[in-house]
Amino acid sequence: MVPSPSPSDRRIEQRARRHARHRADERGASFARGFTALGFLARNGVQVSARAIDLASGRELFSIDDYVVMPTASIGKVLLLVEVAARLRGPDMSALALLDRDVTGGVGDSGMWQHLQVPTLPIADIAALIGSSSDNLATNVLLRTIGLDAVHARTERLGLTKLALLDLVRDHRGPDDAPTLSVGSMKELTWLFSELARGEVVDAETSRRVVGWLSLNTDLSLVASAFGLDPLSHLGSDHGLTLFNKTGSDVGVRAEVGVLRGPRAGVAYAVAASFSDTDLPSRLAVIDGMRTVGADLLEYVH
Repeated sequence: MVPSPSPSDRRIEQRARRHARHRADERGASFARGFTALGFLARNGVQVSARAIDLASGRELFSIDDYVVMPTASIGKVLLLVEVAARLRGPDMSALALLDRDVTGGVGDSGMWQHLQVPTLPIADIAALIGSSSDNLATNVLLRTIGLDAVHARTERLGLTKLALLDLVRDHRGPDDAPTLSVGSMKELTWLFSELARGEVVDAETSRRVVGWLSLNTDLSLVASAFGLDPLSHLGSDHGLTLFNKTGSDVGVRAEVGVLRGPRAGVAYAVAASFSDTDLPSRLAVIDGMRTVGADLLEYVH
């Protein structure tokens, strides 16, 4: 269980505030709360990594071990969506082409398709299921169609060396399976999402499709829980805020990457935590720390 902050933690918060001001935007925004929250987690055995950049200038707003490759759970599904969107530009793949779900290769946990009666869906709808609910069954159907090697090749062409979708989604991982679904560094994730926001991942059409799918995401439980948006309806501007994001959750893993725009600024951000998920208070402390980072981001853009 993660203990409550002590007086020494408050002194660390004061030092973090000074450091955060030094690295914050000229508007005077401070990321001290986020630094302190993540630092507190790190001192209690949580591996944390984080980065945020100003969307307009590309300038770093804060970073904590952003070069470290972290387990990112479902965040790697974004790489699959990029490859699908790129293929939809050409004549060899249609957004309306129907794919059958593989009953023998079914997978549980996140997603709606496993609970629906319809056995076939168009490719674009399958991608929308991944963007909206991180649908595991939809992910495996698309990944079997596209091929993991094609996703890896696209990732390499984008110049990404620390991001990877490693495997299909599996209910149980054996000794011969990849140890986790995906990995990535927060530095490369913020770059990827800032490029998506600018329409520069492959091309403008590809970026637009991927952003459209990710804008449907209903998981605002981590960093984005601080933004005050409706998880089920935030496609348009709400109090001047727009968001697209992707989360990753697994045993001992919580991660999020996104782009938040507001009246004053826009940011691309990524935060990941790897921890011993042995009790609920430890998990809740991680989620609370990520929400604190979100509060700092909200203050910066709004």
